[in-house]
Amino acid sequence: MATDSLFGNYRIILASASPRRKELLQQIGLKAEIIPSKFEENLPKSSFPTPADYVIATAKGKACEVFGKNKDAIVIGADTVVVIDNKILEKPSDAQCAHTMLSELSGRVHHVLTGVCICYQDIKHTFHVQTEVQFTELSPDLIDWYVGTEEPFDKAGGYGIQGKGAILVDRIAGCYFNVVGLPLQKLHSELSHILG
Repeated sequence: MATDSLFGNYRIILASASPRRKELLQQIGLKAEIIPSKFEENLPKSSFPTPADYVIATAKGKACEVFGKNKDAIVIGADTVVVIDNKILEKPSDAQCAHTMLSELSGRVHHVLTGVCICYQDIKHTFHVQTEVQFTELSPDLIDWYVGTEEPFDKAGGYGIQGKGAILVDRIAGCYFNVVGLPLQKLHSELSHILG
């Protein structure tokens, strides 16, 4: 029976409090319940061989925590980080931290990695997507203004490409939606394979 939503015959849960991820799923017609994970996002970064391993482990932790209480559902967990010089940048803790991050990214190429875990029945499927982002040269005044908007504070790397932070980005190579927080085409492809 056809439904008006993508994968509409399944109960789907997004294990995230991110309003951006919720909006991205809605954009592609995928209706998901929102149950934020209680997984503590404090894995020791230095214990992972690569940033990709780190984001995948965090996404898996988020998804598995919610799936443990919702075994009848498909649970999607995700984690996004910014990486520069092999250093992981997450959400800035305060204005000074945001200022430091943006100064470091100014005029340079960095990578945005999103790890995703899909839990369904006995499957715990993980993958990650990487997008290359080139920042324009940021003047101190522009950084001060942007930090003053308070947009950086809940975003990995201290910026949101889908908001005012769009003016910081010169170009990207790869999936735009991955930079926002969820690689939509890859997610659809992986879900289709699992449920196919």
